[in-house]
Amino acid sequence: MASNEPGTAVAAAASPGPMSPADLAAAVAARGPSRRRTLLWVAVPLALALVLGGGIWWWLSARAGSRVPAYATEGLRRGALSLGITATGNLVPTTEVTVGSELSGTTLEVYADINDRVTLGQPLAKLDTSKLAQQTESSRAAVKSAQARVALAEATVKESAATLVRERELLRIGVSPTNDLEAAVATSERARADVLSAKAQVGEAEAQVRINENDLSKAVIKSPIDGIVLTRSIEPGQTVAASFTAPQLFIIAEKLEHMKLEVSVAEADIGRVTRGQRATFTVDAWPERSYTALVSRVSFGSVVKDNVVTYLAELEVNNDDLSLRPGMTATADIRVAERTNVFLVSATALRFDPASTNAVAGGAKKSFVQSLIPMPTRNSSRPAPVDPDANPEAAGVRVWVLRNGRPEAIPVKAGLSDGRRTEVSGEGLSEGLLVITRVIAPPA
Repeated sequence: MASNEPGTAVAAAASPGPMSPADLAAAVAARGPSRRRTLLWVAVPLALALVLGGGIWWWLSARAGSRVPAYATEGLRRGALSLGITATGNLVPTTEVTVGSELSGTTLEVYADINDRVTLGQPLAKLDTSKLAQQTESSRAAVKSAQARVALAEATVKESAATLVRERELLRIGVSPTNDLEAAVATSERARADVLSAKAQVGEAEAQVRINENDLSKAVIKSPIDGIVLTRSIEPGQTVAASFTAPQLFIIAEKLEHMKLEVSVAEADIGRVTRGQRATFTVDAWPERSYTALVSRVSFGSVVKDNVVTYLAELEVNNDDLSLRPGMTATADIRVAERTNVFLVSATALRFDPASTNAVAGGAKKSFVQSLIPMPTRNSSRPAPVDPDANPEAAGVRVWVLRNGRPEAIPVKAGLSDGRRTEVSGEGLSEGLLVITRVIAPPA
């Protein structure tokens, strides 16, 4: 018999036995909220896993697509290219003359100063000429004395000639002996010799006069050329002593409108420097200004300083505005080679190689875990790319162009290069052709 106590009801519900449909529906209705909670806990993590997996798949697909190489290109253009070398030196006048004095004496007057323009034969300074004038007068007096001796000798010749005639007549009539005639002949000969000696003394005295007059003219120091006085080393009252070498009194430069630049060229570059090449140079006094010059001479003689061998090259410089001055230090760029209207490519285009670029692009990016784990190297039968700049004969110089989205090689002949751009020529080149310079790395 059923009991109404709670313990008795539970025992009856838990006892095995067939359940009626009503009892089963009541049991399901009693357990419904707990089952829904169980299903919710299972469905939510499953949905999150599906979303995360889809995101990872999309990210991996995008990353794989971004590894497709993209190329940077430049259009092939014609242009001019020049190659130059740099050398330093100093500006000097085309002609520079040092004016001195052959005579010694005291400076009486100075007529020219620094920066004065002088002409050929213009007096620059004058020495005291009082002593020279006295010596000149003395030599002129010696000339007159010698001329008087010539006149005396000529009179003696006439007298001896008359005596000789008389002795011959006396000898003919037998009045005078033979020895008297011989003495008269000897006297006549000596008289003629005295005339010659006197005339020689006259010539000597006249020569001394000319010497003194020449010295007198040299006492006035004159300009030997047309030019500008650069330095002056003499003052009025200063004593000039000319011994073995002439003292330096003035330095005159001939026409500073035309100057020359003397530069030292290294022995590695001297083989490319020839006469007639153009050059540009700058000086510290005018840093914003560039001057033009022309190579006029390249010396064969070398200069060795600190075990460095250099050669002197002279450049003609036009200085119409007189902005350049002797002694200025200049840095010159000499154009040793020049090309015009040629195809030019950058140096990176000649070094580009798709094989090495793809290898770098495929293995450059690694994850953090991959960088920690050593990976086995992949053997490849493809030879290592050769740098065309290092060995153009072995590798063959070529450029890569982009056609139908893929790189294609075109063999070329490399010419003049300045390190950044290189002259190229060959078949298949045309203006505007897209030349590959590098690969554009995909974003991380």
